[in-house]
Parts: sequence; C-alpha cells; structure tokens
Amino acid sequence: MARHANEKATRLMEVTYGSYLKVPELLSLQVPASKDPHGIPEHDETLFIIIHQVYELWFKQQLHEGRFAARSLEAGDAVQAASTLKRMLTILKTMVQQIDVLETMTPVSFLSFRSFLASSSGFQSAQFREFEFLLGNKNPRVLAHNPEGSPERAVILQRFGERTLYDAFARFLAARGHAVPPALLERDVTQLPQEWPEMQELLLTLYRSHPSERSICELLVDLDEGVQEWRYRHVKMVERTIGFKQGTGGSPGAAYLRSTLFNPLFPDLWAIRTRL
Repeated sequence: MARHANEKATRLMEVTYGSYLKVPELLSLQVPASKDPHGIPEHDETLFIIIHQVYELWFKQQLHEGRFAARSLEAGDAVQAASTLKRMLTILKTMVQQIDVLETMTPVSFLSFRSFLASSSGFQSAQFREFEFLLGNKNPRVLAHNPEGSPERAVILQRFGERTLYDAFARFLAARGHAVPPALLERDVTQLPQEWPEMQELLLTLYRSHPSERSICELLVDLDEGVQEWRYRHVKMVERTIGFKQGTGGSPGAAYLRSTLFNPLFPDLWAIRTRL
C-alpha cells in the first residue's frame, strides 16, 4: 500500500499548470495560413484565429451550461436553474466584449489574409448551431453549411431533434401544477419559436402572483436579449470589416446576418409585456 501511495503522490507532483491545462498543445493550435512576400504570416491573422478559437470554447461552455440549466428545470430545481442562467448571461457579456478586440483589426488588415481562409466560414460552426438549436432557433437551412456525412452535421442533426430550453421551462411549470397548454408540451420540437396565446395567459398570472417562476422568466428574457445583442454587435463588426461583400466560403455575409436580428427566442415572454 505504501508503494501505491508513493506512486500516487509522484503522479500528483508531476501535474503542473501547463500539463493540467494542456498549455503546450493549446498554444500549438494557432497556425496562420497567410504569408507575405517574405514568407512571414500577416500580423493580424493570429488575432483572428485566437478570437474565433476562444469563441468556440465559449460556445462549448454555453452548451455545457445550457444543457445543465434545462436538466435543472426539468428536475424542478429553480435555484440551480437560476444560478446557471446567470452564469450564461455573464458569459454572453464576455462574448460581446470580445468583439471590441476583433474590431481593432482594420478592413485592410483583414483583407491581407482573407483569401487564405478559402472555403472556411463562421457559418460552419457546429457548436454555434447547437447553441442556437438548444435555445430554440431551429432553422433546417443551416444544415447546408456542413456536408452530409460530416461529424459536424451529425451533431447538429442530433440537437435538431432534441427539446429546447423553452421546452424544459414549460415542463418546469407543468411540474409545479401550472396549466401549461398540452399542445406546447407535446409540440414538434424541430419547429421554430412561435407564440402560444394560452401560455401567455399563464405567464401573466405567474408574473403577478408567483415570484419564483417570474424570476426564471426574467432570466430567460435576459438570455434572449443577450443573444440578440451579440448578434447585433456581430453584424456591425462584419459590416465595418467587409461591408456587404459576400462572406468567406461563399456565405451570404452581413445581408444574412441582418435578417437574424430581433427574432426572439422566447416570443411569449416578450408578447406579454404590453399587458402587464
């Protein structure tokens, strides 16, 4: 037993900051594709790569938190759900602030390496599509950005058929004895967000006389607003960088991104505002 204890202690001593966080591997992942006439990568491409890699890490964390929030709601744990939603909101603020860093890159700087991006495009981000689907924005047309048979498309398709955060919220309310419309509880989860008039009547009651449920509602509104803010900042960043040119990889660019603005994820929670 002493030998095993010594071996365990040795392994623990070998764990360092770098080995635990895989820092060498992490720092090896920034590989610019561009080269100037002297064979040196364009200066701003490293920033571009790091910003987008960090976004993918935040998408991963948002999926991690979003799934946990949904499970907490379905388990009836309002305290844990609220705490998790608050964390997601804080992450969203960080995601928005990162755009400030990206906007230090001028259009000329971006154009110096844009051609090296070839067919790659942010529209191909499987994790962002997963995040959208978790929040209820299930547009089947986005599947076209990832080829059939690819691992990314398989993951997105799986999320496409799963319940959303709003579905979890509806089940949370039903489990507490509230009269959630059966049609909402049994809906086709692959459909885009829509308004449910009967649900709105219930929400009005909750806002007026059920503070615990109301607090969850407000956090969902905060989340919806935060995602819309991120979309808006993203659109303006694209416009100031490439205007209305076609995006990389042949993507629609700013024109499409503009069409995604101000589309609520939880329309019932917005619709009741004029009646409160």
